Parts: sequence; structure tokens; C-alpha cells
Amino acid sequence: MIRLLNLTLQRGPQRLLEGAELTLHAGQKVGLIGANGAGKSSLFALLRGELGPDAGDCLLPADWRIAHMRQEVDNLERLATDYVLDGDVQLRAIQAELSKAEAAHDGSAIARLHTELDNAQGYTADARARKLLAGLGFTAEQMDKRVGDFSGGWRMRLNLAQALMCPSELLLLDEPTNHLDLDAILWLEEWLKSYPGTLLLISHDRDFLDAVVDHVAHLEQQKLTLYRGGYSAFERTRAERLAQQQQAYEKQQAQRAHMEKYIARFKAQATKARQAQSRIKALERLEELAPAHVDSPFDFVFREADKVSSPLLNLSEARLGYGDKTVLDKVKLSLAPGARIGLLGPNGAGKSTLIKTLAGDLTVLDGSLARGENLAIGYFAQHQLDALDPKASPLLHVQRLAPSEREQTLRDFLGGFDFRGPRCDEPVLNFSGGEKARLALALIAWQKPNLLLLDEPTNHLDLEMRLALTMALQDFAGAVLVVSHDRHLLKSTTDEFMLVADGRIQPFDGDLDDYARWLIDFRARQQPQSAATAPSADKTDKRAQRQAAAALRQQLAPHKREAEKLEKELGKVHDKLAAIEEQLGDSGLYEAARKDELRELLAEQARLKGVEAELEEAWLLALETLEELQRQLEEAD
Repeated sequence: MIRLLNLTLQRGPQRLLEGAELTLHAGQKVGLIGANGAGKSSLFALLRGELGPDAGDCLLPADWRIAHMRQEVDNLERLATDYVLDGDVQLRAIQAELSKAEAAHDGSAIARLHTELDNAQGYTADARARKLLAGLGFTAEQMDKRVGDFSGGWRMRLNLAQALMCPSELLLLDEPTNHLDLDAILWLEEWLKSYPGTLLLISHDRDFLDAVVDHVAHLEQQKLTLYRGGYSAFERTRAERLAQQQQAYEKQQAQRAHMEKYIARFKAQATKARQAQSRIKALERLEELAPAHVDSPFDFVFREADKVSSPLLNLSEARLGYGDKTVLDKVKLSLAPGARIGLLGPNGAGKSTLIKTLAGDLTVLDGSLARGENLAIGYFAQHQLDALDPKASPLLHVQRLAPSEREQTLRDFLGGFDFRGPRCDEPVLNFSGGEKARLALALIAWQKPNLLLLDEPTNHLDLEMRLALTMALQDFAGAVLVVSHDRHLLKSTTDEFMLVADGRIQPFDGDLDDYARWLIDFRARQQPQSAATAPSADKTDKRAQRQAAAALRQQLAPHKREAEKLEKELGKVHDKLAAIEEQLGDSGLYEAARKDELRELLAEQARLKGVEAELEEAWLLALETLEELQRQLEEAD
């Protein structure tokens, strides 16, 4: 159990918590939410023992192991898999002691440490680490690369895998989805659902929170309030409370009118796809929950374009890629005014390549790209945050776009993105990632685009800003093409999905649940097949089928022999272990005069257990291969 009792926590002059109370029971999965700067990360530091309370108590079980996702990477020369294994500190300590004992030929220590290694699941650790990496999107080749070979986002994935590798009773995750694509997020959801310990999670992804947590702790006005259920349940409960206040009620009415106006305009084309219907449901849900965000500091729109072309742009038989590398081929895509498309597809399939080509960052390798005469693109991508002038203020950035506009008009506009007062005049140099993302979106909104190309626009944005962006996109009259791991944004702002996979782009007739199922099938298809199990090039050719069946039969024999050989070896090891256990049952063995004999027996027992684990794994793998070949043979016959 975790208990915060009358807790006060202060960082410098800022008081983050005052008289806060919170009780969390073992096994609960809790989402920690609150405005940026409210103290969520500081609370994590308190739980890790890096900070102490200024008053009150923070009580945790003394024997709890705490795992957390680090924000820095300190060993660039380490191989990726080894770096993840380093997350299991106890395992690494046992391995280090074992190496010393083996160098010193200390049989007693070797025996003891082999037992500890077995108890720490050390013999399967490498396989478990690689499974984590695969789930987070790493290929087998990447798993053996240096940490320094990866970009910043992929290094954060390594830090996440390292945290998941660590055995723990309490897992603290601070924005784990920030650097993940949708595929990896879906995998992480399933992993966290099966995590047996207590989970405390900071996230701005509402669908992720709904899928994983069973409680929400809201940090607001220096207090902590615990709500039962996921994020949607939190919104409903908080909305009911706020709706009792007159100010909240008035804001709710204004937002309801805004929603009704949008739905009325949208329903005219709502029958064209299932996704359109789900979007209306999302809008209705937003309408119901609007009061929960009455105190949001964000309120902005994308300014209306002066002119528009139809189509805005058109790709015809286009080949897209980098230099001599083709990523997508025979691409046909026409974007008309008002189109709202979400791009789906596995990591590395070419979603960002398509958006960069449409934005003009990449040239078409073959085919044609025709742009409308009045096309005005608003392009958001993570690299544009680095393109901001670090010495310039938000106000100066906008003034460069509109040198003749009144300063107060620009300040009012920036206020909708929560750049107010002195913050408008501060240089971007020390801004957080979220503040830079908000400024980049503000610059796009000011320039009156009629086509928005958005590549992961919600990275670094908090829940309130994500909601404000969703509402602004709903009210945007132009076309939208978006890549995002934020499923709520996709469901609420797009009419249709396009699937980018296998070098092609095609319409996807389904919703995000259908895509999750498609992704499972896609991953299964990506598993490498041996030449013997590969399907025949011409299934109608009976002769080829017979040849394939014959080849399978030839493969069966050696695999069967291998399985039988491993089974026999495993039986011998079992017999040896049984004999050792029988010897260890002799009470006389534990007399001082026979301590060397005891030491040798324990060392041999530990060694045989290691051999046993390796043989069992190889035997099970051989049986799986044998079963698969037999299944293929039945199909071929």
C-alpha cells in the first residue's frame, strides 16, 4: 500500500502539494494527471526517494522494488539487448558475483549463485529482453546494435524496455507513449494489463489511460483526488461536479452550441463510412464531457483560408522514397477540399515519407505531383520544433509572419495557445517540448492553410491542449491528412483511413479496432518462413504440390530425430538431478567432514539445472517446428 498523509511538497519557491492525501492499494493501476508543472514528475521523484516531503508522510512498503523509466541514456557503447538486461539490477549483481566466484574457483559460492540465478529467471533473461524489444518495434538486427546508433526517440524506447525488464512491485512510467507509434502502444497496453504489481502512469493519451488504468489520481490546486475508473469515467465524474457551478454551466452551453453546429454540418456526409459514424459518437461524447475542461487555458482556431483549389493536390502513379530507395510505389492520391484522412500502417511503412513528399521536403522519384493554384499547406512535424528561432519570442515569431498586424491582435491570438503576459516575450531557447509544439501549431494556424499535413502533432502536448487541438481540427474547413498515435484524435477528426503497408497506399474500410486486428495478422505474415515451408508459387500445379509435400517429408525426419535426441538428453539430465537430490537427502552429508562433497554436489546440481533449462527450451522449439511441418504436410497432401 502507498499512503500520502497530509503531504506538503515544494520545489524552490513553488508549492506543488499541500496537505495532500492519497491511498493506493497493491495491484492498482493508476493514471496520474494534472496540468504541466503541477508536480506529477516531482511526485514520482518523491516515491523513488529522490525527494523528501516538506511536511507530512510518504509511506511505502520497505521491501517493494521500484522500477521507473529513465529520461537519460548514460551508456552509448552498450548493445541494445545488454542495455535492456541492465534494467534487472539484481540479475546483473548475481551474474557479476558468479563471474568472481568462477574466477576464484569457489565451488560453494558457485552453487549458491547458480541457484540464485535460476530463481531470478536468469537463464531466460536474454529471450525475455528480446521479446520486450520486439514488442516495442525493434528488429532482430537492431537488438544487437549499439545504443549510440539509435535516435533520441528510439533510445527512449530502450529506456522503457529497461524499466519493463526490471522485476518490481511498483512501476512508475512518465509519458511512456511519447516516442511510440500506434503499433507499439497497442503492444504496451497488453503488457501493462498483465503487469501484476502496482502501476502509476503519467500519460496524456486518453485512450491509453482508458485501456490500462482502473483509477485516476488528479493533481489540482495542490491536492490529489482519486477517481474510480479510467480517464473517460474521470471526465464524467468531474464534469458532474463542475456543472454545479454557474461558470462551468455557462461554458458548457457555449461548447454545446459549438458541437451542435459542427454535427449538423457534418451529418450530411456521415453515411459514407463506418468511421464517419464513430466520429459523430466521439463528438457527442465530447459534448457530454465538455464541462470537465471548463478551466482549460487553450482556446484557438485555424484561420480560414482566403482561396481554395479543387483538388488541392494530386499524386498519380508516383514513386516515393529517398535517393535510390523506393518506399512507396504506384501511389494514387487526390486530396479535395474538406477531405479528412488518417494514415495507418506499421512503423517504417512510409507514412512520414508520404507526408514529407506532399509537404515538399522530398521530391517525387517517378510519376507526378500536381498542386492546386491556391494550395496553402500547414505542415507540422517534430523536426520543425528544432527549426524555431531559439533567440526569438513567440510574439516575434508571429510578427515575422504578420509585420503589419497590431501587436495586441497577435498577443490575443497567442493567448489562445496559453502564451500570455511575459511568456509571450521570452525566448524559445528554454521552452519545453510541449511549449515549442504549441508555438509551431500557432504559426500554422495563423497562416490560413487549406491543407493540414500533421505528423504526430500530439507529441509533448498535455490532455487539455490535445482536446483544444481536436476541437480546432473539427472546426477547420480545409483538408486534413494526419499520422498520429493518439486514437482519440484520429477518431474525432477524420472521416476515413488510408492504409500504408507493403509499399502501397490503399483505402482502409474499418475503424481502429479493425486496424488492431489487421496489425496482428500483418505481424503473423511477417514471420520468416523457411524455404521448406514456403507456399508453392503455383498452388494449382499438382506436381508442384507433390514436390512440396516430398520436401516437407524430407524435413520431417531430421527434425524428428533432433526432437528425440533432445528428449533423451533431457531424460539423462533428469536422472542425474534425481540422483543428486537423493544424495542430498542423506543427513550425514551435512557434517563438517563432508563439506567439500556437499559443495561439489550443489555446484553440479546448479550446473545441471542450467543444462536442463537450455535443453527444455531447445526441445520445445524442436517440437513446435515439428508440429508446424506436420501441419504444412497435411495441407500439402
